[in-house]
Amino acid sequence: MRKEKGGPWIRMCAIVLYPTVKLLARRVNKGPKLPRHGGVLLVMNHVSHLDPVFDAILVHNNERVPRFMAKASLWKVPVLGKVLVGAGQVPVFRGGDARESLRAAKESIDVANKGLEQGKLLVIYPEGTITKDPDGWPMAARTGAARLALASDVPVVPAARWGTRAIYDGYNKKFRPFPRKTVTSVIGEPIDLSAYRGQPVTAQVLREVTDLIMGRVKELLEQARGEQAPEGFFSPAKAEKNGD
Repeated sequence: MRKEKGGPWIRMCAIVLYPTVKLLARRVNKGPKLPRHGGVLLVMNHVSHLDPVFDAILVHNNERVPRFMAKASLWKVPVLGKVLVGAGQVPVFRGGDARESLRAAKESIDVANKGLEQGKLLVIYPEGTITKDPDGWPMAARTGAARLALASDVPVVPAARWGTRAIYDGYNKKFRPFPRKTVTSVIGEPIDLSAYRGQPVTAQVLREVTDLIMGRVKELLEQARGEQAPEGFFSPAKAEKNGD
């Protein structure tokens, strides 16, 4: 099969991002290579607004075209919106009330699933935003990634990356490019979801698959950090209720 082509927008992004990443950090990559062809759902942790920059380079170095699922509002930003369209990124729609949210979620899944069926690689951050865990471990994730994983018959590959928050900490508004940091990425083996395929997609199944996927991501993050993760997943709602 021929190598996937990214087009002029991806080439332009590569010209900008490669020297930027090289300036900011030394990259260390571990684990197997990503599948070279066909649809792939790459599931990752999220600790910094710089993550997509480093993750795009990780995917591109694996000879795949990086496509991210990102909030649809970004498509309305001047210049950035044009780049996102040209680079074939995938918008995630969010509604207001409960009914609108369900409709928007279904629309996002349909758009992403179509991309996977066309043999594209999609990067998704199930937490929905950068983690609010004070120590940077994954927090309780949304079920969108699980729903997409069960709706498509493609490899679901977990991965984790650590080091970007040391460069830019979004919640504390700290940008520390110097001294040059190390960003470590670890790719895992595809997750076996055969036990869940064919089952009714209930809320319980979605939660179980979500926790299974994020559990694998957390294990890989342990490798990237060289530390043991705490039990469970951080819950911002519980932390706020307890006054933490």
